[in-house]
Amino acid sequence: MEETALLLLKQSNQFKLPLLCLHLRHVSFHGSILASDLLSKSHHGASPNISPSIAPEAMLPSQAPSPLMPMPFTYTGVPKLSGHCAFNFSAADSILRTTATDCWSSLAPYLANVVCCPQFDASLVVLLGQASGQSQRLGLNVTHARHCLSDVEQILESQGSSEKLLEICSVDPSNLTESSCPVIDVNEIERSLNTSALLAACEKINPTIECCNLVCQNAISAAAEVLAFRHKNVSAALALPEKSTLISDCKSIVLRWLASKFDPSSANRIIRVLSSCDINKSCPLEFPDIKNISKECGEVTSTQTSCCNAMNSYLSRLQQQSFVTNLQALNCATLLGKKLREANIASSIFDLCHVNLKDFSIQGQYL
Repeated sequence: MEETALLLLKQSNQFKLPLLCLHLRHVSFHGSILASDLLSKSHHGASPNISPSIAPEAMLPSQAPSPLMPMPFTYTGVPKLSGHCAFNFSAADSILRTTATDCWSSLAPYLANVVCCPQFDASLVVLLGQASGQSQRLGLNVTHARHCLSDVEQILESQGSSEKLLEICSVDPSNLTESSCPVIDVNEIERSLNTSALLAACEKINPTIECCNLVCQNAISAAAEVLAFRHKNVSAALALPEKSTLISDCKSIVLRWLASKFDPSSANRIIRVLSSCDINKSCPLEFPDIKNISKECGEVTSTQTSCCNAMNSYLSRLQQQSFVTNLQALNCATLLGKKLREANIASSIFDLCHVNLKDFSIQGQYL
């Protein structure tokens, strides 16, 4: 009978990330060991018999990294607002403070993919959703988007966030527009969708099972498809990549609509639960060339010491990139194992050099 393991990941100091399920029967990482064996061994000090064909032992706590310290807000001055943005910044004060903390100036580059950018994205969705109560539209024109994004940036910087936040999170005014989704009018959206079912699927989102059962996510995807293809004369002629972009843009509109139906704090929580499901599906690290490992750990290796020194040097370069969650580290370990196999590296190198999941993240340097 298929086993299912749920790893509880904690996000920031505000709330818990949803649990991500691993269907252990199918997660073998091209090897013979099951993920259930891997997880069960994580409670022991000894390293299991691992290789590039399977994931290294999980040595990190079953939580996503939090900011390194509780940091008080440091106001660097009064933000200079444009006066041309209709966002209700007062109502969203709490989530903006959370964003400023999660994107603290010196930590933002390292917390970007795990904490900072998901929270920054969520705050923009909430602000857009809340503003639609007045405008009845879920997307801004480019000029208005430019003013609003500048105002958000000013507020966050005044509370200590990174001055390079837009660059770090790849955000520009187009993120606040309707993009390609053909429906952004609130009334038209509510005529087009089964809004009761959508709210029911997401309003009591369960962070312990959403990443496994996709209840809210599936409801959002279905709603996005309805909006994307509402004007069939536009969508019928689109190629598959364009249709995917269209649906993705409409998902953003659906999220903004959902955010308009809850108070800012509740809306932020729902969006963060959804984003945490996404961030744990991949590895955020960029892998340098493995030629030095190939040289020292190939079929004709000089010594174990030189091989492991090359491996440790490579892992230290990975560690400098970003904080990662346990499950992201698991994905990264699997990808590196694949690269090593393709380079015909000895299959026992992870075991030989005592590689663990903590070695794939910057926080591993402090554990």
